[in-house]
Amino acid sequence: MSDAAERLAEVRANIAGAAKRAQREPAGIELIAVSKTHEAAAIRPLIAAGQHHFGENRVQEAAAKWPALRAETPGIVLHLIGQLQSNKAEEAVALFDAIHSVDRSSLVQALAKACAKAGKQPQLFVQVNIGDEEQKGGCAVAALPALLAEARDAGLKIDGLMAIPPATQEPAPYFALLDELAERHGLALRSMGMSGDYETAVMLGATHVRVGTALFGAR
Repeated sequence: MSDAAERLAEVRANIAGAAKRAQREPAGIELIAVSKTHEAAAIRPLIAAGQHHFGENRVQEAAAKWPALRAETPGIVLHLIGQLQSNKAEEAVALFDAIHSVDRSSLVQALAKACAKAGKQPQLFVQVNIGDEEQKGGCAVAALPALLAEARDAGLKIDGLMAIPPATQEPAPYFALLDELAERHGLALRSMGMSGDYETAVMLGATHVRVGTALFGAR
């Protein structure tokens, strides 16, 4: 096995173990390999090992490397996990299968327009600023109901919520809160958990975990 295949197998085994402890089906948890800043040469071994869901932070970076990689391997699913500028909405809708960072009214309107023009809609997650951190993207917890209503009125289907807990605090209470918010609003998907805490996230309801370092190795 290659290093990439070994790392992938280990992460998948950890996800399965955490799911079992939480009495969940491992098949209900999607592993997103965070490929931002990694070149195609680092990504190909993971694709060869069977990984098909990848996450990128920037529209431009993804547009530069993924069309060629997708031409080599049909079935790649691309997730935008970084902040999205409203003026890039059209490009993002064309390129990505899922967008995890819907977080404000102007972006809802831009995405609604882009989706109508393209005649398709990616899977959409509203990013919640779960720790109320000034420097972090995401809508405030209190603003979530209004943003979900605006998205619905604009013709967008929101599939789930996404959050990144504060880096210096125990993530479990934040994961539990996101799970509760998703449940309250009737949303099936929860995008939460990264390399350091994805097993905790799985035990607390994550349907999508975003893992970079544990798959690609330390930078």
